[in-house]
Amino acid sequence: MERAYLDNARSGPVRDRVAAETTRLLQGFEAAGAVQVDPPALLAADTLLDLYGEHIRANAYLTRDDEGEQVLRPDFTVPIAQQHMAQAAEPARYAYAGPVWRKQSEEARNREYLQVGLEIYDADAANADADVFATVAGLLAPYGLSIATGDMGLVLAAIDSLNTSDIRKAALRRHLWRPARFQMLLNRFGKGHADWVAERSSLIELSLSGQSAKAIKSAGKAVGLRSVKDVETRLARLAKDADTPPLEEAEVALIAQVLALTGSLADVLEHLPDLAARSKQLATAVEQFQARSDALAGRGLDLRSIPFEGSFGRTRLEYYDGFVFGFHAPHRKDLPALATGGRYDALTRQLGQGRSVPAVGAMIRPEALIALGEV
Repeated sequence: MERAYLDNARSGPVRDRVAAETTRLLQGFEAAGAVQVDPPALLAADTLLDLYGEHIRANAYLTRDDEGEQVLRPDFTVPIAQQHMAQAAEPARYAYAGPVWRKQSEEARNREYLQVGLEIYDADAANADADVFATVAGLLAPYGLSIATGDMGLVLAAIDSLNTSDIRKAALRRHLWRPARFQMLLNRFGKGHADWVAERSSLIELSLSGQSAKAIKSAGKAVGLRSVKDVETRLARLAKDADTPPLEEAEVALIAQVLALTGSLADVLEHLPDLAARSKQLATAVEQFQARSDALAGRGLDLRSIPFEGSFGRTRLEYYDGFVFGFHAPHRKDLPALATGGRYDALTRQLGQGRSVPAVGAMIRPEALIALGEV
């Protein structure tokens, strides 16, 4: 099997270039204060299933032994976070290099990738964000890549500020990374609420009547894994949501406004005071945005030259919940992002069973960097 994005790279000169670039990147992360770690390649599958749900099975390589179901690591962030939450105290910085494995379509050959990365656990979130971004930007400067940044914290704050049920907020947060589904939910909770209730009136009445269990059992043989109790619970939730008032148009418009933010970081900073005035949740997110921007400027980065997109990170960076960024080669549409990164405080909360640790990281694809010079 060839290396990702490269031919003839398992031996010879191309392999040597990949190895040299991997070493250069690792040394750059170590110069930024990171200690190199080597997480296991085989992970307990239940951890990833708890984090990402059953759909991880479609993208990861799973196997089973006498210790249960195992998965080849699809990234490094989860095993490093597990190790840190179990053993270490903050602050800490880790560097890593090695392969990850993800399933692809039949025609795609790239199932094994090399990643080199940096993870920072530090309560000073603004400076940690700036350190990760500035370190990656410096290492990638020779390649002349384009940059994209975003902030999932702003839109998550807009969701948290909605005057609606916690169930609805949780649904919107869960589907934020699936734009079509997210927009459908916004419509259902807002101007489309009455139509949605009318379409499901018979199910709602069944739940409210207390006859749902009897109706389910009389419907015939069960199909799928859900029990009668599971179905009853879902019907009761449906009835409760039907009784929840629809979102105000201004609330829906606020989320659209946040997602539509675009321009340089300097441009966006000019619009943030208006957002901060909308809710205390947004005020907190704006404060974090400002502090990070100040930290970036303090490292000599020009905020006028760093692009920002309010919707960036919504399709691939699912566990990020704050600052996000990516580096791309516009002239090579066949290559993915050469580097991605972001903040993932919520992930540490899940792995730490309620104990949250501020965390941010980034990974670089050395094979893709070498591929830039292969054409």
